Amino acid sequence: MNSNFTNIIRIVLGLVLIVFGINKIYSFIPLPQPPVEAANFIESLVNTGYMLSLIAIAEICVGLMLVIRLWVPVALLLLVPLSLNILFFHLFLNVPGIGAAMLVTGLNAVLLYKNRKRYAPLFREAY
Repeated sequence: MNSNFTNIIRIVLGLVLIVFGINKIYSFIPLPQPPVEAANFIESLVNTGYMLSLIAIAEICVGLMLVIRLWVPVALLLLVPLSLNILFFHLFLNVPGIGAAMLVTGLNAVLLYKNRKRYAPLFREAY
């Protein structure tokens, strides 16, 4: 589990989440103009007043947990719904930006697989 390969993937994934999470709040990386449907969806998240910030904070927290190796298996489980929503957003609303979404989802899947023994107790039957 603690191979150099796994450590590199964990740190890269954590840094990607931190950078893009902070970018949702401060917008320091210029992103290309999304298609109309994607822009409308993002606008609706902004208009709630809290949802985009909540997503950003969740990404930053999970990213920090991965970088500093704090509860990595829990962080990976928390990342599953985030990464799937990122993937589905790009798959259905913004296909040109799907590369980063596939990267996050793929790295999450690899790390989940590498930690599979830690999740075994979740799937045992209790008698």
